[in-house]
Amino acid sequence: MTAKMLMLMGSMSSVGKSLLTAGFCRIFTRKGLRVLPFKAQNMSNNAAVCLNGGEIGRAQAVQAAAAGVQATVQMNPVLLKPEADHKSQLILLGKLQGSFSGTDYYAMRNQLWQPITESLESLRSEADLVLIEGAGSIAELNLLKNDVTNLAIARYAKAPCLLIGDIDRGGIFAQLAGSWWLLSEADRKFIRGFIVNKFRGEIKLFSEGTRILSERSDGTPVAGVVPYLPDHGIADEDAAAFSSVGMKSPAARKICVVKLPHISNFDDFDPLKYEPMVNLVFCDRPDEMRGAAAILLPGTKNTLGDMQWLVQSGMADAIQDASRQGAAVVGICGGFQLMGEQIRNPLRLESGIEACAGLGLLPVETVMAGSKKVSQTEMQLISVSGFLNSLQGLTVQGYEIHYGETQSTHPIFKVKRAGQEKFDGFDGAIAADGKSFGTYLHGLFDNDGFRSAWLRALDIEPSGLSFRTMVSQSFDRLADHLEEHLDIALIEQIIDQGIS
Repeated sequence: MTAKMLMLMGSMSSVGKSLLTAGFCRIFTRKGLRVLPFKAQNMSNNAAVCLNGGEIGRAQAVQAAAAGVQATVQMNPVLLKPEADHKSQLILLGKLQGSFSGTDYYAMRNQLWQPITESLESLRSEADLVLIEGAGSIAELNLLKNDVTNLAIARYAKAPCLLIGDIDRGGIFAQLAGSWWLLSEADRKFIRGFIVNKFRGEIKLFSEGTRILSERSDGTPVAGVVPYLPDHGIADEDAAAFSSVGMKSPAARKICVVKLPHISNFDDFDPLKYEPMVNLVFCDRPDEMRGAAAILLPGTKNTLGDMQWLVQSGMADAIQDASRQGAAVVGICGGFQLMGEQIRNPLRLESGIEACAGLGLLPVETVMAGSKKVSQTEMQLISVSGFLNSLQGLTVQGYEIHYGETQSTHPIFKVKRAGQEKFDGFDGAIAADGKSFGTYLHGLFDNDGFRSAWLRALDIEPSGLSFRTMVSQSFDRLADHLEEHLDIALIEQIIDQGIS
């Protein structure tokens, strides 16, 4: 089997490439094809864990879910996770290689090209269609010589491309026709169509615009004008927009997610966005947390640096005050580390800070040492105080991605990681008030039973939402939306014709 290909490129960052790729995955899967997503290089602190323990960008895991397949490291062979001091962790084929500056990374381009192309060929051998996502802008001329994820992939794979623009941010003609114009004549042949994304208003008012775009680009067709789709129910790729759900009931209770400077995997809290009686708000100022029923501390790519920010911004004092006044505080992964009494960093991992005090909300200490833990994980609640005691024996699923070991004298979970036959470790801690707790388990709130019990403990009525069912329905809703507004017959023709 040698798959056909289609590449979705952007005129700039955040034009909707990841979401559209997920939608295309569902569209062509519903047509009976085996579809696999691919992105050569991703830069994001929102990551996912494959079944074998490899780490990839969350966007490709979401796209795999839309296609109904297990995510693999070949779908995103290179992942860059920004840290402090202008460095990024380099994840190659799911495994950590170290932290590198931009200059160091560019020098490695030739070393990365082989695993990138081998990954793509592996996917092509298993699929009917590979949907390739580009990164950022196709026309960053100063970066072209080191490109491994946009035109370099299109040229290598001879993949036809659709170029996407975000009309909601303005300048759609400059975005699409301008990007096309900046390319060499040899590279323009890869752009087989345009998509105008995130349109608001009456689409027929843009009919003249589609004609102009095509005329100014040697007849390149506009494959569709896609209306903005609010509340789509699919995890965002990165923290560019911290999307929220529309109007909530006046009786909805406020729950705050602290918007840490190095926030990661913030989609841990997506299930709460869709609870009707929860108003989920991302906060980076103390006054924004006033009146919150709960405060959520997310993952972070720089635990000690973000702890310093909490203190300097006044957020630490505000979180501690809210806890004393009865608000529940919950920390996931790096947020769990922040809730402890002390964080030590003898190996200077993720930052140059050697040690700092935590928020002091949990009786734990963290040492940033040892190997990075990356695993799909199952945890079982054990007997503890507070609302969790009523859930003793409940099993929840999620994943771990973290440096550091946190010692707890009162853990809340027994742990079984992928590949293990029994529970043989412990995780988490709960405060004396029985309300505030921390854990390394990402995806905890995806577990409907746990989420509902936690909300009841906050005197918030849960909806009974099945989050996984809602996500699957959201993929279908997105696919229906795209099929209504895109010329799918034209896109299928572009795929079939390929690039000669």
